[in-house]
Amino acid sequence: MKNGEGHTIYLLGIGGIGMSALARYYHSLGYTIAGYDRTPSPLTRQLENEGMAIHYEDNPALLPALIDFVIYTPAVPKDLQEWEALRQRNLLIMKRSEALGKISEQHFTLAIAGTHGKTTTTAMTAHILKTCGRNTTAFIGGIANNFDSNLLFGNGDDSILVVEADEFDRSFLRLKPDISVINSIDADHLDIYGDRQHLVKSFNEFAQLTEKQLIVKEGLEIEGEGILRFGFGDGNDYRAEILTSEGGVTDFVIIGEGNKTEIRLPMAGRHNVLNATAAFVAARQVGIAPTEIAEALATFKGVKRRFDIRVKNENHCYIDDYAHHPEEIRACLQAVRSAFPNKKLTLVFQPHLYSRTRDFMNEFAQILGAADELILLDIYPARENPIEGITSAALLEKVNLGDKKCCPKSELISLIDNEKPNLLVTMGAGDIDRFVEPLEKLITTW
Repeated sequence: MKNGEGHTIYLLGIGGIGMSALARYYHSLGYTIAGYDRTPSPLTRQLENEGMAIHYEDNPALLPALIDFVIYTPAVPKDLQEWEALRQRNLLIMKRSEALGKISEQHFTLAIAGTHGKTTTTAMTAHILKTCGRNTTAFIGGIANNFDSNLLFGNGDDSILVVEADEFDRSFLRLKPDISVINSIDADHLDIYGDRQHLVKSFNEFAQLTEKQLIVKEGLEIEGEGILRFGFGDGNDYRAEILTSEGGVTDFVIIGEGNKTEIRLPMAGRHNVLNATAAFVAARQVGIAPTEIAEALATFKGVKRRFDIRVKNENHCYIDDYAHHPEEIRACLQAVRSAFPNKKLTLVFQPHLYSRTRDFMNEFAQILGAADELILLDIYPARENPIEGITSAALLEKVNLGDKKCCPKSELISLIDNEKPNLLVTMGAGDIDRFVEPLEKLITTW
């Protein structure tokens, strides 16, 4: 891999949350960055403003004349014309995970894994380290509000690398972690793994890559010696105990190492207490004092699209969340109920992937019925073709709820404006994020 100024990296799928962070990282090292994505987005506009050349047409004629190597995301369809043109050039082509793995080889690396919670935990850990004066580089799978970015720049190879370890396509097996956190293993990505047993096997393979310390949430089937366990149970090395939770703020204590540390977290939900506990344990492994960690967590501002409170006033509240798996939805709705117990909850959900909707149809139907009102958008296909019989209408029919409907995306804004819900939650991993700012602006006018 050639380094620095005068060399060009081309990124296929540059607008993805992980790919855009890599683009910004390499750009900071002096590379010329160019790339393709299907549609413009706030992320691609930011990259263009920073001097990167991006186009949105699958056209080999738009490829740079000189390219040193190519990074791609598995989410990019292999039938792209540009994909074939790049292969014919005999260029070095690597997955996003391979590039991230090479970066991790150059740093002391703290990797955060789990089917849920890894983005928030990664952002928390990076925020703690930076706030406490540690030289930190971080790749985050979302926009951390404290940094207003998915990338935190450290100072050279001496910085601690905090990285989100993605299980999709077994990407996390490319990393070289010194410290690892595993905070959940729920069945997901069954189009890749087939069943949960194979998913657990991959997480154990990831665990074996850890050089120094493995940190695992209670109850997970991870094998090995010297594992530090965390959770709510008495038998854990670090035990969390919730004291109060109200209005989006949670007070709790962490008991471990013979000490009790009081923490005020400006977030709701038991799942976020577990995320914070995981970040606490990780920060302790690099020598940060418990009181310093508590002070840092008190200033954590969350991650965009993770229990992201966009509007909160006397009459209306609007929360946006990335949840797209039944267990994530369950955790989010429980947090909403604990923070705002007396408000009618209107949920707008966009299912993500036909295969996930098929695999968890009954689970989705059960948990979506926990809302007071449900509005379903069409399934977001991402990388998939439609599956016969798998539709939002079919899912809606299974939901045991009186106040429910499907809604075309083109009619969502007017529907919400007519209903003016007291407590609105938008949820999903597709392009539902394009509605967040318009809804926020709308609600503030009511």
